[in-house]
Amino acid sequence: MKDSLVTVFGGGGFLGRQVAQALMAQGARVRVAQRDIATALRVKPLGGLGQTQFVAADITKPESVARAVAGSDVVINLVGVLAGDFDAVHHRGAANVAQAAAAAGVGALVHVSAIGADPESPSAYGRSKAAGEAATKAAFPSATIIRPSIVFGPEDQFLNRFAEIISMAPVIPVIGGATRFQPVYVKDVAHAIANAAEAPAVHGGRTYELGGPQVMTMKEINGWIARAIGRERSLVDVPHGLASLLAMLPGGPITRDQLAMLGRDNVVSAGADGLAALGVTPTPMAAVAENWLVRYRRHGRFAGRVKA
Repeated sequence: MKDSLVTVFGGGGFLGRQVAQALMAQGARVRVAQRDIATALRVKPLGGLGQTQFVAADITKPESVARAVAGSDVVINLVGVLAGDFDAVHHRGAANVAQAAAAAGVGALVHVSAIGADPESPSAYGRSKAAGEAATKAAFPSATIIRPSIVFGPEDQFLNRFAEIISMAPVIPVIGGATRFQPVYVKDVAHAIANAAEAPAVHGGRTYELGGPQVMTMKEINGWIARAIGRERSLVDVPHGLASLLAMLPGGPITRDQLAMLGRDNVVSAGADGLAALGVTPTPMAAVAENWLVRYRRHGRFAGRVKA
């Protein structure tokens, strides 16, 4: 990867910044392609002098994608949304990236999808992710597909979101409490992506599912967070009927599509290649998450765990 130019679509985001660091540690030059360049500038001090570039690009606009890809040795597509026009971003946008990479003669393409990508998924999110994978492979057959489970890290909207709620409310309603997840550390995902990009002869054309070392239900995750921040809380399962009503409310705690996603487990498939095949040892949540969840304790990092 030394001196290779890697264009990372979505390189200024939560996962993108970690991917950029992993690539730069391998000696690559990183071009961050982001719709809003201002959100990507935090990447600049993470690399050496001249190691980062920035270009405005919107993956739903083929012309901007082609400009961003020009001259690249490797392309990585991290772009995803949790709300809005899933098909425009996950399907047509992914096709634009793969087609531009193929036209530019790029040596390797890594496309980040998600566990749950399935043309028969009950959620529009899952169906759009499956369509994006198919479009990517059609345009660039040697692309590597990466499917992570829920990704956690210091700036995530997963553990932090629940920790904030748990720190304030005495009773925690849990939607989809029995649904199983396999939370995976953001740095592990980033290193896996960088390793896949570095060795397309080994990883090209393959699909990897990334999960951490623990499988936990949504209720178990909330209970773990409560203990980690020293808050004793009652966890109450929300019946599916009530959850369906909440999903219909404008600005409610969950959308109908998110509720549909919770109808299926989000874990690595039996026999699927994962982090180990990409040379990464999975990091347990307990080994790192308490380092940033400490701010949700009653007395922050200046006190031990106390009853709230």
